[in-house]
Amino acid sequence: MSDEKVNMQIQSTQSARIMQMEDYIMKHCLWQFHSRSWDRERQNEGVLSKTKQLLCDEEVAKETPEDRCYWVDALSLAEAFRARFAWFAEMDKESIKVLIEKLKERIDYVTISGSLNKELTVARY
Repeated sequence: MSDEKVNMQIQSTQSARIMQMEDYIMKHCLWQFHSRSWDRERQNEGVLSKTKQLLCDEEVAKETPEDRCYWVDALSLAEAFRARFAWFAEMDKESIKVLIEKLKERIDYVTISGSLNKELTVARY
């Protein structure tokens, strides 16, 4: 198989996995519904970065109330991902990190930059 076909296969697999994780988040996670874009940016970063750390068996900061809030959501998300998606068990830590970064880009697009919700940008809201 040529390198180009292998790369296309990897991208196709990655896209399918991101779609599965996005679908889970959109149907089961309330943290994505903050009313302002800056809240959503902070929340997406906090929850998904901690999810990535948990999935990679890394230490997760829990010093502040905000850290603990993101950690609880991340813990639930990481457990759901492991339970629903058997392919996580086959992935190495570097692949998981790349996948979660791509997922974050997608969630940021869906919930912030690609959102049609004009309330996200109202300065006094």
